[in-house]
Amino acid sequence: MQNYSEEIQNGQCTLGIELGSTRIKAVLIGSENLPVAVGGVRWENKFQDGVWTYCMEDVWSGIQSCIADLQNSVKTKFGVELLELKSIGVSAMMHGYLVFDAQDGQLAPFRTWRNNITGPAAEKLSLLFGYPIPQRWSIAHLYQAILNGEAHVADIAYATTLAGYVHWKLTGQKTMGIGEASGMFPINIDAQDFNEAMLIQFDALIAEKGFGWKLKDILPQVQVAGERAGELTREGAILLDPTGHLKPGIPVCPPEGDAGTGMVATNSVEVRTGNVSAGTSVFAMLVLDKELSQTHHEIDLITTPDGKLVGMAHTNNCSSDIDAWLGILGEAAQTMGADFSTDELYDRLLKLALEGDADCGGLLSYGYVSGEHVTGFTEGRPLFARSQDSCFTLANFIRTHLFSALCALRTGLNILYNEEGVEVDEIRGHGGFFKTGNVGQRIMAAACGVPVSTLNTAGEGGAWGIALLASYMMRDDRRQTLPEFLHPIFVDNMGVVIEPEPADVTGFLRFFERYHRGLSVERAAVDALD
Repeated sequence: MQNYSEEIQNGQCTLGIELGSTRIKAVLIGSENLPVAVGGVRWENKFQDGVWTYCMEDVWSGIQSCIADLQNSVKTKFGVELLELKSIGVSAMMHGYLVFDAQDGQLAPFRTWRNNITGPAAEKLSLLFGYPIPQRWSIAHLYQAILNGEAHVADIAYATTLAGYVHWKLTGQKTMGIGEASGMFPINIDAQDFNEAMLIQFDALIAEKGFGWKLKDILPQVQVAGERAGELTREGAILLDPTGHLKPGIPVCPPEGDAGTGMVATNSVEVRTGNVSAGTSVFAMLVLDKELSQTHHEIDLITTPDGKLVGMAHTNNCSSDIDAWLGILGEAAQTMGADFSTDELYDRLLKLALEGDADCGGLLSYGYVSGEHVTGFTEGRPLFARSQDSCFTLANFIRTHLFSALCALRTGLNILYNEEGVEVDEIRGHGGFFKTGNVGQRIMAAACGVPVSTLNTAGEGGAWGIALLASYMMRDDRRQTLPEFLHPIFVDNMGVVIEPEPADVTGFLRFFERYHRGLSVERAAVDALD
């Protein structure tokens, strides 16, 4: 504790900030690159005018509350003020659409990754480039705005993501880590930059519109892990800490998305490694040793923060419907006079899933709070269904929602496994799905069909991952690669590996078949329910 106190006072700690879908989190790490203190605050997206969004005022009030919580934690644990830092990193949920004019005015509400409103644009660009362009990607949002005839497009001077936006306001630099950039526009792996040929193709596609910009001119500069991406300005320091305690001039690493920070936080940046991030959404990322043989609209091609090719199976829905049902069950228990914490509620109910029938006893659910591109839905309706003779028990009910949360993910993984022959030795998991004992690991192992491990620091997630990238930027040996930097940090940090249980695997596959047969029911719900 005394060493940490001295490190904090001497400005030798590193700060990572991540704006997730439901929580903004800050993690302070010490010289050993392990978490020292944590701060956080909840926030929520809004569905306004047919668009999932967050307002920028909430971004800054949330960050400031998060940093204040971290400062209080530091003061309580170590009795010192957090005034100086060695380095900082910023991360956020990937993709989406944030555009600004030449006077830095925001031109349109922030359109998040959660929106499935760019189908025509994504389809046309995928054909044009011969490269998968998911609906979430920034370029799909931009082209869809052009197809829609939205007037603001002519005035765009800068297009970025949430992580890129926060970094810009903190440092004045319009730059982005390559992993985050790969969720905006395709990357040329050899050049470690946006694909020049595709940039030219896009400009030719929209030439008749007569806009006064070229695509490359409005995109951020691409940087790789280890490079310096500016420093905290005086204005940026006030944005983080309005009390004025935090000093400016702190080096800042390139901003990264939650995919890249998840890879770092699970030490999954080498070929044949993989990780899965499971929270509001769920996505699995497998580091590839070669290009895929063909374009698959279900699979994103992104990069690690140090520029390796990654195949990502991404789905929009995971824990939101689970949280809603557990909330209702908790409310029922409280009505009957039960007294418990949220952690106790989740711990006791989720563990029941391991007692249910292997195939969930004939129950079925769809946690489609939003659309799900992998299964072809632009909108979703949360849905639970059962037949008259199904085994309707609480254990099966809980197991059903956990299995259902991973079925769209397995749909994408099957393409990598079966059509592309991608092999992975082990998947490392992080995110809220894994917080209750070994429940999340065992269910995920059944769904993915491979061993699943979690790390002792998995709960710190992407905020720790971006803190590690900020620390890597300050390394003494500039020749040290990112995997070489990460390896000693994780030697004593690996948790237990859970192998897939044969009965669980068989049960999941039966449920998976039922899930796909029942998609017509979900389709009817979307059509019938406003």
